[in-house]
Amino acid sequence: MSVANEGDIVLLVSPDGKHYLIRLKTGDMWSTHKGNIFHEEIIGKPLGRTLYTHSGAGYLALEPSTHDLIHELPRTTQIIYSKDAAQIALRLSLYPGRTIVEAGTGSAGLTLVLARAVMPTGRVYSYETRAESFDIAQANLSELGLLPYVTLYNEDISGGFHEREVDAVFLDLREPQIFLDHAWACLKGSGFFGALVPTVNQAVALIEGLQARPFGDISMEEIYQRPWKTVPGRLRPEDRMIAHSAFLVFARKIEAGDESLTWMPDKRRRAYKGKLAMAERERQDAMKAQLSGASDEYDRPQASPDAPNDKRGEQSDL
Repeated sequence: MSVANEGDIVLLVSPDGKHYLIRLKTGDMWSTHKGNIFHEEIIGKPLGRTLYTHSGAGYLALEPSTHDLIHELPRTTQIIYSKDAAQIALRLSLYPGRTIVEAGTGSAGLTLVLARAVMPTGRVYSYETRAESFDIAQANLSELGLLPYVTLYNEDISGGFHEREVDAVFLDLREPQIFLDHAWACLKGSGFFGALVPTVNQAVALIEGLQARPFGDISMEEIYQRPWKTVPGRLRPEDRMIAHSAFLVFARKIEAGDESLTWMPDKRRRAYKGKLAMAERERQDAMKAQLSGASDEYDRPQASPDAPNDKRGEQSDL
């Protein structure tokens, strides 16, 4: 947009680099401790220019980028950083007309990136179990005008996804390896799989799960972003950088029984399945022990208050 219209979202940048997003509406006013700016001063006028509050403070009016929208969204969950979101869109080969299933909508930071990549002819199917996050995501996507390109579900995915033959699946979940069979089932042949996990332990479990199923071309990466001070006379990196935020794991759906799956040694596949079986047995044993302990505690006779105490003559070390 070169000219701002009513209903547009506009970015205001202060001299000290702070960013503010406002939606333009006739009659409204944006207020700050440095003064006020009436929306009529922006509506119908070109962007890329400085506006002044009634007290003389200047703000640069710009069209917001997708990066700006992600970081300024109202949220209750951790956002996916732009550096990761951009790589996800590229690695999942998203472009207009594509379809993608996302599990773990959160506040819809990544969802807006996916929707902008596949619109206007593609679609995002996004699942979120928490009602509060679902409501925030729905409001954020509505505010950005992206709901026509997104189907939101406030559902648990333990029973699988509604969609089939989609181009890509992305999981932003605590234990994505649990849902790999569901992801495989809804992907088209050679479809793109991706997931985000913050810790090494989670990444190990996910990769082992992928290797035990018909997935191929498995890879993992993390992305670092280091901004620089844009002062020519003392050009150097900023004091802070966005380092580790998450591990990104990608794979492709392979036909069950394909020869390429034998490239992974059967020994490793059997070891993984054995590990899952052992973990399940340990879980069941722990539950039995807990139930048995509760039963013993209930059946144990209570000592009489008049019964002699064998330790009555012992001297305390305290």
